[in-house]
Amino acid sequence: MALQEKYKELVDAATAAGVNDLNVREQDGVLYIDGATSGAVKQQLWDTYERLDPNYASGDLVMNINSVAGVPEGAKLKVTTNSSNLNIRKGPSTNDDIVGKAARHEVVTLVGKENDQWWMIKTDAGEQGYSYTQYLTPVE
Repeated sequence: MALQEKYKELVDAATAAGVNDLNVREQDGVLYIDGATSGAVKQQLWDTYERLDPNYASGDLVMNINSVAGVPEGAKLKVTTNSSNLNIRKGPSTNDDIVGKAARHEVVTLVGKENDQWWMIKTDAGEQGYSYTQYLTPVE
């Protein structure tokens, strides 16, 4: 089954929701879905993905839907990783040391924005550092 056919419901949902800059492409056996939207729509898309591929076990889809616009410092963010914890790093790069972790679906606080890809967050346990915005969704 072609990947665009397998994930047609997800792509159709992203299109119907008006995801900004929606880009769907297939490369090397992986379907990539990129774009930006509100936190609520982002969560709906992740819920659809999880229903189509429980536990995200297939490894044949990368969904990079961001919700970065208009989120103020102090806002609450939900960790929306596929299945694992979110790494919290010393600096805004995967080359920086991991200083903590936030669990999937944990709510954290936005401390600041380094750029559109890396935000400084703080957990309720007090762990603070940078995380990739792809896995953070504003709590609405």
